Amino acid sequence: MNNFVQHKSKQLAYFVRGFLQRKIPYSEVDLFFWDTMEEWAQIKRGKNLPYEKTEQVFWHILHQVHYWPQRTLIEDPYLRGELETCLDCLESEGSYPLPLDCIGIRP
Repeated sequence: MNNFVQHKSKQLAYFVRGFLQRKIPYSEVDLFFWDTMEEWAQIKRGKNLPYEKTEQVFWHILHQVHYWPQRTLIEDPYLRGELETCLDCLESEGSYPLPLDCIGIRP
């Protein structure tokens, strides 16, 4: 399961950063979300293990990009700042401090 999150974290960061920089359309982020959910459904073991910091951030970002409308993700400065901080944490593979209010849970 940790391999799943590590692998998908790099992809998630790529898609969300690209979207925030207006280089990747939201439809690609949405497709990545659904592909990730489908792959997650195939994981059979390890779902009850304790969370690692990176995993909490991973699930939080996924939730945010799926929950908020495309326009809000682009235009809300507070939300963008939160996403940027979470992406920094995700890309640092846990060496960045866990952002406040960034406690994602597994679906």
